[in-house]
Amino acid sequence: MIISQNKVVTVNYHLSSKVENDPEELVEQTSKEKPFVFLYGVGGLIPEFEKQLSGKKSGDSFDFRVEAANAYGLHEADYVAEIPKEAFFVDGAFDDERVKEGEELPMLDSEGNQMMGMVVNITDTTVTMDFNHPLAGHDLHFVGEVMEVREATAEELDHGHVHGEHGHHH
Repeated sequence: MIISQNKVVTVNYHLSSKVENDPEELVEQTSKEKPFVFLYGVGGLIPEFEKQLSGKKSGDSFDFRVEAANAYGLHEADYVAEIPKEAFFVDGAFDDERVKEGEELPMLDSEGNQMMGMVVNITDTTVTMDFNHPLAGHDLHFVGEVMEVREATAEELDHGHVHGEHGHHH
């Protein structure tokens, strides 16, 4: 069976990334015990990732790159914000337990939508947060193998995701 619309796909891969001329660094590694399982063609994944896997079958290997613009986008300066330090006060004091450089924090935008931001700098008056995806600006390199391709169940198609082992549990 080949990878195509509405198939459940199980892959094992190494994902590395790089910014411009820096060396590649390992970002994520699945294993045969903990593979990546997804419903092909329903969205939510990098379109170029799915395109590169289209037509492959169980046992096929893959090795492809996705440029930053076609992955998580380029790093946008507009997504970096300086927020008054008072926004991070709890009971009248700055929350230095949670708000630390390098920490990812959930925040609300002006419409009340939750988004994740990375604390990149803390001064006496502001906290600088980066709301870009952590891999924005990174070229991605996937190397792996297709482990299994199967038909999705009616329930999986209805719900838009994989159920069972390595999938979603209700």
